[in-house]
Amino acid sequence: DGSEKKEDDDEDAPPPVGNGGTVPGKYVWTQTLQELNVVVPLQQPTRGRDLDVVISKNHLKVGLKADVARAKGGCNNDGNDGYIVNAPLTKAVIVDDSFWTVEDGTRLVINLQKLNQMEWWNAVCDGDDAIDITKIQPENSNLSDLDGETRQTVEKMMFDQRQKAMGLPTADEQKKLDII
Repeated sequence: DGSEKKEDDDEDAPPPVGNGGTVPGKYVWTQTLQELNVVVPLQQPTRGRDLDVVISKNHLKVGLKADVARAKGGCNNDGNDGYIVNAPLTKAVIVDDSFWTVEDGTRLVINLQKLNQMEWWNAVCDGDDAIDITKIQPENSNLSDLDGETRQTVEKMMFDQRQKAMGLPTADEQKKLDII
């Protein structure tokens, strides 16, 4: 049966490149725990003022102003609103910390700051093909990247793990022994 073979192939599939994916004909995206980067290829050399980009907490809209105006003018009857992307985001973003820029006149790069910076997204917009977030390989982080309280917690966990490996008491167990 061919369907069983397909499932096995998914098991062996490599992690998604850049922990993201590709939406054919629209964009390529990558992510870290904190942010998403969406790269939209532009057909002809384009300036920022030629684009209509709207980033809201739960929605992303990207289009060329000329295409959007043409669609609003009723020149096409295919139901296309002229936007390259016009869809709800799968999760919320921090609008004030998100931004976009045009690189080399040929790529629109959108940086979306995640509202919840402790989760992976399986897609940028609703309706896009989802990636398998269980295959994501998080980037290594340095203890120095963490805020003070988180860093203390991680250092304590690492200490306790080393102590247990050597058969010694953890920090909490040592405190209890010191009291006795």
